[in-house]
Amino acid sequence: MITYLHRGEADYPAELTDYLGEQAPATVALWGARAIWFKRNDNEPLLALFCSAKAPAGIILRVHDLAQGWRAGEVTVISGFHSPAEQECLAVLLRGPGPVIVCPARGLARMRLKREYKEPMAAGRLLLMSPFGEGVRRMTADTALTRNRFVAALADAVLIAHAQPGSKTEQLVQKVLEWGKPVYTLDNAANSNLLALGAKPYTALASSG
Repeated sequence: MITYLHRGEADYPAELTDYLGEQAPATVALWGARAIWFKRNDNEPLLALFCSAKAPAGIILRVHDLAQGWRAGEVTVISGFHSPAEQECLAVLLRGPGPVIVCPARGLARMRLKREYKEPMAAGRLLLMSPFGEGVRRMTADTALTRNRFVAALADAVLIAHAQPGSKTEQLVQKVLEWGKPVYTLDNAANSNLLALGAKPYTALASSG
């Protein structure tokens, strides 16, 4: 059952207005285990994952390896899970016991629940969240951009596994750094642009936790 949180209501995520200001969505749609958002454990941070569609094979493999650890619930991952690396991560997470939040770049109304989502949702391990209303029925470049800012605003920290120079994902890194929110990337030569912007190697997050 899809439920909606309206801006100004007590349950509306304060993070959205804090970071997005006037661009915060008027409504947030939820489908699935609401407790994943509302009863989060402070010891299990909410980590946003982003990765450009064109990523080196070594980075995709590293994301897969990290997901093996995340699946046990050491962190809760939130993402659009659209790029190949993100989809690989989601496939691993859905097979584990830990929670995961998927944010489609479209409204949830009339969206068919994927077969691989049904068991995790029934088990209370999956939550779909969207900043779009019923009228947004397909993903576009604009809705993907809005979704990514939504995901980054909700998260405690952001991991950019890879972003090509000049890409919208790299621009998102700059925006999140302006917010003062922790931004991490994988320590790989292909990510020198992100490290130069101020992202920290992801091992820093692991050692601080």
